[in-house]
Amino acid sequence: MFKRIDHVEIIPQDMGKTMDFYTGVLGFKVKQRIPARPGSPWKEVAYLTLNDSMIEVLAAATPAPLSTASEQVGYRMMAIEVEDMDKAIEYLKTKGVELSRPVMQLGKSKRAEIKDPNGLSIEIRQW
Repeated sequence: MFKRIDHVEIIPQDMGKTMDFYTGVLGFKVKQRIPARPGSPWKEVAYLTLNDSMIEVLAAATPAPLSTASEQVGYRMMAIEVEDMDKAIEYLKTKGVELSRPVMQLGKSKRAEIKDPNGLSIEIRQW
């Protein structure tokens, strides 16, 4: 009946910086970018893909600020799988992206965290 997660939605503070980060740094491709319907609380909707994963970026007319509570109800973060953690971290550094949580060894896997331009956490995971 249920197949997979189709996409995850994010609401940015700054659409331009967000699009630049996800496409220019993380390598997402723009699948579709459309203006919102009249009367909608949204200004624009963009669908970005990374291989078979997709995010929907919703530019709100008046977005509320991001909560600073780390243990709040809601989605906590998304995770992006990498082939080589060390190479991914070095690449991110060349793009001016620093780790918000250092690399941790979890059994046979490694994880670290970065933040997007809106302060949204993204886990980097090597299995």
